[in-house]
Amino acid sequence: MEIKEGPKHNRLINEKSPYLLQHAYNPVDWFPWSDEAFDIAKRNNKPIFLSIGYSTCHWCHVMERESFEDDEVAAILNEHYIAIKVDREERPDVDHLYMAVCQAMTGQGGWPLTVVMTPDKKPFFAGTYYPKNRKYGRYGLMDVLPQLAEKWQEDADRIREIGDQVMEDTTGRLIEHRQGGEVSEQLLDQAFDQYKKQFDPENGGFGSQPKFPTSHNLSFLLRYYHRTGNVQALEMVEQTLDTMHRGGIYDHIGFGFARYSVDAKWLVPHFEKMLYDNALLAMTYIEAYQVTAKERYAEVAEQIFTYVLRDMTDAGGAFYSAEDADSEGVEGKFYVWQPDEVVHILGAEEGDWYNEVYDITEQGNFEGRNIPNRIGPTLEQVAERKQMPLDALKRRFEVSRTKLFAEREQRIHPGKDDKILTSWNGLMIAALSKAAKALDQPAYAEAAARAADFLLVHLRREDGRLLARYRDGEAAYPGYVDDYAFLVWGLIELYEATFELRYLQEAVKLNADMLRYFWDDDKGGLFFYGSDAEQLPTRSKEIYDGAMPSGNSAAALNLLRLSRLTYDAKLAQKADEQLQAFAGAVAHYPTGHALFLMALDFAFGESSEIVLAGDLADEHTQEMLRAVRSVFLPNSLVILHPPGEAGEEVRSLLPLVQDKRLLGGRATAYVCRDFACLAPTGDVEELEDLLNEH
Repeated sequence: MEIKEGPKHNRLINEKSPYLLQHAYNPVDWFPWSDEAFDIAKRNNKPIFLSIGYSTCHWCHVMERESFEDDEVAAILNEHYIAIKVDREERPDVDHLYMAVCQAMTGQGGWPLTVVMTPDKKPFFAGTYYPKNRKYGRYGLMDVLPQLAEKWQEDADRIREIGDQVMEDTTGRLIEHRQGGEVSEQLLDQAFDQYKKQFDPENGGFGSQPKFPTSHNLSFLLRYYHRTGNVQALEMVEQTLDTMHRGGIYDHIGFGFARYSVDAKWLVPHFEKMLYDNALLAMTYIEAYQVTAKERYAEVAEQIFTYVLRDMTDAGGAFYSAEDADSEGVEGKFYVWQPDEVVHILGAEEGDWYNEVYDITEQGNFEGRNIPNRIGPTLEQVAERKQMPLDALKRRFEVSRTKLFAEREQRIHPGKDDKILTSWNGLMIAALSKAAKALDQPAYAEAAARAADFLLVHLRREDGRLLARYRDGEAAYPGYVDDYAFLVWGLIELYEATFELRYLQEAVKLNADMLRYFWDDDKGGLFFYGSDAEQLPTRSKEIYDGAMPSGNSAAALNLLRLSRLTYDAKLAQKADEQLQAFAGAVAHYPTGHALFLMALDFAFGESSEIVLAGDLADEHTQEMLRAVRSVFLPNSLVILHPPGEAGEEVRSLLPLVQDKRLLGGRATAYVCRDFACLAPTGDVEELEDLLNEH
């Protein structure tokens, strides 16, 4: 993390957020979001200049260099405004509200987010990036700030009326997105038809450019294929996963995916790497491996975990948030190459070959330099042309990659946002747990457990209230619905990976807390922030599954899974209410709600509970378990019923296991579908046959 020190710091010097600390030596007299800032604004009758961003945001860096480090801009802000800086990843509640304002006022949004508002938080101007002076067809801050200050001085009452109207309109839009209705299986078919229309048959993915991975779209399509057998759904998934991995959006030297591609071919990434993207993508590649048995999908997931465990893991076991797009003030500098660099490192023969296969040329593919990619021939085609076995080719390129990685490590690295977010960690816990199961890799479950234990100890208050952010020894901010929903998701997956009952017990407890703090007793669904948190001018509910899925969608799936696991009729009722609360909004635009659709698929599809009675240390139990985990069963729940006292504890939480015990003294599997259990079996092949019947 780079902090540009100056002669004098502002109030942000006392913050923990890497993003806020980046601005601690700006000449702008920044405040963090606080009662102090709004009280001073009211006393001095000044409008608020609100700037929202995050530490790895390229255009946030640009706006800081151009404007917030500039004395002229700072002088205007300091004289006429109270300037507040917000890290959107610490305060997503503030970001969600004012992003909705920006979209309502301008028809678009993004970061940095720029809002000017009254001292009582009512916005009257909004936009995104502004240069210092007019350019790119955009007004500059030196145009906007004096005009707004003058209008405020001339007629603050009229400005307040505008702010009231903007908030009223924004609240109306947010309520409109909460449309309830009756859920229907037809939504799944409608979504598939929309995905077909949006699919890019040449490059994979959906739409044109920029392209976001949005891997939950692909996870839904895998479930649709599993449900219907429609091969086109699987083809869309495979083409997208393959083209994304071959593109420059994937880091072929150090692994991991960038946030999105600016072009349709997945070539040029926006170079920042986010924890949540890599967690979600790892899950989808794991599921694709389960569906297709193609090793390349497992390899990509394992490479993602190599990156995360190597570069994004705290000493305590939790995961950092992101890595920057910029290094040395230049976007992508850390990641790009010239042909002669590669030849110097690898030697002439290997270097020329690597350059050929990874599209590293004299003219370059990105601003005169090169992003390694394999958008051209596949490795299979290269192996055939070179008359080499594919495995030998992969080993040869791995030797080259290792050398290039070692050399790249000597470069100045992009900044790392080392704060720990509960929500994003929940997603990575889920991903590692899924991989531990599917790939039979206990080390992944161990990594997931370390992260979960860290969160459960360090990101909870003494009263059990979950907190959202940890950094530098401090946990802060009452957790949002995403924190609860994603961590519960991760804990359910972790239970199935380890069968440590305490993780499922924590999931049940946190889910109950989530309903207590966030549930809307009037219209159903979950508000974004809790009833005990700071109350903003309007309280929103998020259901859109964009680059990251919504907490409401994850909660719907969690409620369904926990109700089936615990036989809790109240949770089942809440799951129904959760689906109905957003059915109208989802029906309006099904493809914008992929995780919600997965919850619908679970609710309407054939779900199963698989109880394995046996000792986890027993080899036959392990064989049965491997049989269960090798199959793609998206709507299944797997429970271990161990013998002895441990079994009594399981029975107290999960009534389903009550009469399911070892038969003949050996591990026995009970497969239950749609609330009816099939005949138990202790035979692995017979179990495999039962699992493949759907």
